[in-house]
Amino acid sequence: MPSPGSEPAHASSIIGWEHSVFGRLEAPGITELIGSVLPESLTHAGVEARDVDAIFVGVYNNGFSTQGFQAGLVSMAVPELAQVPAARLENACATGSAALYAALDFIESGRGRLALVVGAEKMTGVPTARASEILLSGCYGPEEAAVDAGFAGVFASIARAYGDRYGDPTEAMARIAAKNHRNGVANPYAQMRKDLGFEFCNTVSEKNPLVAPPMRRTDCSLISDGAVALVVAAPDVAKAAPQRVRFRARAQANDFMALSRRDPLEFAGVRHAWSASLEQAAIRTHDLDFIETHDCFTIAELLQYEAFGLADRGQGHLVLEDGLVDPDGKLPVNRSGGLKSKGHPLGATGVSMHAIAAMQLTGTAGDMQLPKAELAGVFNMGGAAVANYASILEAW
Repeated sequence: MPSPGSEPAHASSIIGWEHSVFGRLEAPGITELIGSVLPESLTHAGVEARDVDAIFVGVYNNGFSTQGFQAGLVSMAVPELAQVPAARLENACATGSAALYAALDFIESGRGRLALVVGAEKMTGVPTARASEILLSGCYGPEEAAVDAGFAGVFASIARAYGDRYGDPTEAMARIAAKNHRNGVANPYAQMRKDLGFEFCNTVSEKNPLVAPPMRRTDCSLISDGAVALVVAAPDVAKAAPQRVRFRARAQANDFMALSRRDPLEFAGVRHAWSASLEQAAIRTHDLDFIETHDCFTIAELLQYEAFGLADRGQGHLVLEDGLVDPDGKLPVNRSGGLKSKGHPLGATGVSMHAIAAMQLTGTAGDMQLPKAELAGVFNMGGAAVANYASILEAW
């Protein structure tokens, strides 16, 4: 176990990135989205295509497009990468982190010294109803596929269970939505840069209807297009990079896919991955300077507060009331606006979260920049806390 400030053995670093705007983009498909970020990420890292040893692509798709085999599209977008080995990974909403962790494993195994990671998704090319059907494929079909309102309905059932056990969470959920929309105003990559305010988020209205009771539209992340690329490198390569952000620790943990096989409020896989990363980094949650976490729905962020140890079970609302997670609080959460404001193009999300954290740690986050950003936590999950990825990052 490394001591604070020590260099983890064989730890890889992020040395370059490029982030598209998220939203309803004109790019017709994945090829164009990939091509919009890969060349600039190499330039940012100060490397060239010939230096890349492998490429890892994160795309969920599963019906958003008839075009599959997305790893083969990389060279169509960037011909200079035609001879570089490429593979596509998928792990629901954690698809981007799956691609990133595969790249890190590749580097840390000694098989290569420089890898490209790109996460992308084109979600707006199908009708919203069809997008909801595709998203629901990330749940356990035999038991959950018939739920009303798609994946929002799955998380609505979790919110109702939370209310039955601990009391109505909707005010806390509205506070999370308002916080993240307020934070997203400063994010140039965000799909929705508008401060909606707590009262709007906490009130059911024509503009903020119930999607799946008790969840309102403002409790749900946005269907988006977007792409993000990262360049990751071995320590000897990273030392010569213009900027570098090291993985102090990282951990993945899974849980039962079917909600019927577990307590859906425990978020046990989240707690396990998060605790493992903290133990590996030899720190506590409160030692972090900020967290970027997976607020696919506001109830998810609320439960993550409790799984991260910021509050006892059923008491997640206290961290909001105390201002702990505000930009000027002791532990800002989702200074980027999170998925709630930024948008949630599935394959790009995990890559985006790590890129945003890298911007903060290198002091290049612009209007999002926090006054202190030396140690970051990133949490990305697939499905209803089924695939869970937790990273601890630091600049060096």
